[in-house]
Amino acid sequence: QGAKYRGSIHDFPGFDPNQDAEALYTAMKGFGSDKEAILDIITSRSNRQRQEICQSYKSLYGKDLIADLKYELTGKFERLIVGLMRPPAYCDAKEIKDAISGIGTDEKCLIEILASRTNEQMHQLVAAYKDAYERDLEADIIGDTSGHFQKMLVVLLQGTREEDDVVSEDLVQQDVQDLYEAGELKWGTDEAQFIYILGNRSKQHLRLVFDEYLKTTGKPIEASIRGELSGDFEKLMLAVGMGFWNTGLGTRTGSYWHSSLLSSPRSPNPLVLQGLGTRDNTLIRIMVSRSELDMLDIREIFRTKYEKSLYSMIKNDTSGEYKKSLLKLCGGDDDAAGQFFPEAAQVAYQMWELSAVARVELKGTVRPANDFNPDADAKALRKAMKGLGTDEDTIIDIITHRSNAQRQQIRQTFKSHFGRDLMSDLKSEISGDLARLILGLMMPPAHYDAKQLKKAMEGAGTDEKALIEILATRTNAEIRAINEAYKEDYHKSLEDALSSDTSGHFRRILISLATGNREEGGENLDQAREDAQVRPPEIADTPSGDKTSLETRFMTILCTRSYPHLRRVFQEFIKMTNYDVEHTIKKEMSGDVRDAFVAIVQSVKNKPLFFADKLYKSMKGAGTDEKTLTRIMVSRSEIDLLNIRREFIEKYDKSLHQAIEGDTSGDFLKALLALCGGED
Repeated sequence: QGAKYRGSIHDFPGFDPNQDAEALYTAMKGFGSDKEAILDIITSRSNRQRQEICQSYKSLYGKDLIADLKYELTGKFERLIVGLMRPPAYCDAKEIKDAISGIGTDEKCLIEILASRTNEQMHQLVAAYKDAYERDLEADIIGDTSGHFQKMLVVLLQGTREEDDVVSEDLVQQDVQDLYEAGELKWGTDEAQFIYILGNRSKQHLRLVFDEYLKTTGKPIEASIRGELSGDFEKLMLAVGMGFWNTGLGTRTGSYWHSSLLSSPRSPNPLVLQGLGTRDNTLIRIMVSRSELDMLDIREIFRTKYEKSLYSMIKNDTSGEYKKSLLKLCGGDDDAAGQFFPEAAQVAYQMWELSAVARVELKGTVRPANDFNPDADAKALRKAMKGLGTDEDTIIDIITHRSNAQRQQIRQTFKSHFGRDLMSDLKSEISGDLARLILGLMMPPAHYDAKQLKKAMEGAGTDEKALIEILATRTNAEIRAINEAYKEDYHKSLEDALSSDTSGHFRRILISLATGNREEGGENLDQAREDAQVRPPEIADTPSGDKTSLETRFMTILCTRSYPHLRRVFQEFIKMTNYDVEHTIKKEMSGDVRDAFVAIVQSVKNKPLFFADKLYKSMKGAGTDEKTLTRIMVSRSEIDLLNIRREFIEKYDKSLHQAIEGDTSGDFLKALLALCGGED
């Protein structure tokens, strides 16, 4: 894959620099300018070809093309086009000069550029800076930064990283030990050791160091960097470390770049480009610098992680010729049916298509707030928790009426404004059932599910019902996200946790579900008829085996087949046996195995009804199961809670709103009713 072309811009076939120079001159001649012609030419040529156009333009007209473009164009469009016209090293030099000029420093820009360039690119950058500004880049960096952040930047500026791909296993082990002793095992941190190793070792060597570090310590290097370092120095080391590690994982530098793209809103929230305004300088810098290198990788990771194409994000958040130019650099819309994009994203695209169908049918009660303002929300929450007493009503009103993505923006904004952790403040101000509900809403969904699974396996005894409810109802994408969140939060794989806390067939079922490898396709009638023949001996045509083998066969089918296929299997099962598969499971099996299989079947048949039943049982009889009630209301509020409400009233002849009102009280009641979203 390393040799495969991964940029979106390449040499234009049939290139004629004189012809392009003439076309650009014509586009800028007379009153006004033909911006469409300008962007069409410049965004369709490689940087090497653009330099030839500059030379031809000067030869033909005795004028500087970049100077003419600056004169004719304005604003963001000008910055983008001029950036494309500069040689890469001079473009980097201009960005760094802007980052350290005037009051304050754009540390993010310094990190992005200096942490990602090769030795050769770094040497070219230093020379370009000297040529363009007659100043020494290292001296300017030293004059505008300080501390360990400054030291690491100076190391990177030398462009002397080892480039030998022959790696010494002994040195890898030594570096792992040195990093561990410099951080985790040391009172305080030996930053110099981190600087020396991350700033000088070859990429291949560092990839092996990071892999071995995870095996040896049980923690990814990212976690140790976050735990031991801080501020801009921490961000710089993460950029260096994770950029190299991602390269080893087959994603090249894409993961770092897509996170930078998503960090471009003017708001401190790092989630999305849309809605809050775009930090255009960052967006321009990345689109210009990566268009010929790895834009397809960036698109792939962006699409896989956020289930939305980079193209559509840019399209919705920019305008005019600026937008048209960015879209040309992007090179394609990965949301478009039949559009090519890399293999890993094709899988994510298929998953997205399925979930898109579900989103048409399923409706949550909590949606993104209109006119959302994270600054105002953060200030209102701070005010609600400041001083004597707590304004629970304000907390409930804000948090229950924002989508989870918006809540994450509020968290980031709260920290940016007040230097405080919103979750910690909420924990200190509210308690009991309300605290569990509000704090659950504030967590990203995958991390919330991971926490619920962890709690279900903590201490004496196991909450098997919670394990079943979560693992039997989540999509493949959700399960995989939970696995990542569990590993990140608890430094242990979910599979290992399940293996140590459950046993027998129940453990095998949970582990199978936890792989997130359920088939995604539609039904296969022949296969469905074959699957439907797996049934108990007393209703089969011929005796077959014992109950243990029956459970294994049921597990193979129920835990791996797609939902559409399983619906067909259940229909064929009835035709063959005159029994409903759920009835058969309840009759033939017992305990946690039975409960797990029933949950899968009910989820396949009608997931909202499955959750409606769980909610009803949580409020039925003496006492209330607040944990189950909270877990479902939190996890389904943005997915299908409106559908759950409809199933609830149809089956139980009372609304979910009424049931909650009659079984809970106080601020917990207010928050639940707000999530419920209305009275049926």
